[in-house]
Amino acid sequence: MGETGFRIAYEIEYHSAMTDTTPWLTALDEAGYFVTEPRRVVAQLVAERDCHFTANDLVGEAKRARLGVGRATVFRALELFEQLGLVERLDLPNGEHAYVVCRPAHHHHVICTACGRSAEVGDLGLASIAADVESQTGFTLDSHRLEFYGLCSECRTAGADVARRRIRTRHGLTAS
Repeated sequence: MGETGFRIAYEIEYHSAMTDTTPWLTALDEAGYFVTEPRRVVAQLVAERDCHFTANDLVGEAKRARLGVGRATVFRALELFEQLGLVERLDLPNGEHAYVVCRPAHHHHVICTACGRSAEVGDLGLASIAADVESQTGFTLDSHRLEFYGLCSECRTAGADVARRRIRTRHGLTAS
């Protein structure tokens, strides 16, 4: 299996495994947090995601499905999940904030600007760049974040305009 085939198989396996909320609930419990029903609901909403999402996406979905979870609960749960390393907050090019489901190992993301699909990116030589930053600035780095934005192969094939309309529709935005 080629690298692309391996990566696709990994993403399918990784994201299907993440729809199970057991790791989320275990992380909450092990960190000493109560596993409340609202946190279970938010964990399920998040675990089902296969691309980036906003807190408002979850609020809207919870409202449409009448799950009894309010805006404040969603925001507090996302903040807690971020602290536990279960999600990572992304700063999108348009200034909005979104989240992606993550594994706890250090990584970066590549995000499709049309459909919102995301994939994790490993080191790819970035550790040596961080070492260069340290040596040139005198800083000792504690951490760093890096996101790459562009069009995924499916959106390039489908045409960016079609994919952008698709994501705008998914987020309830009017077509432009």
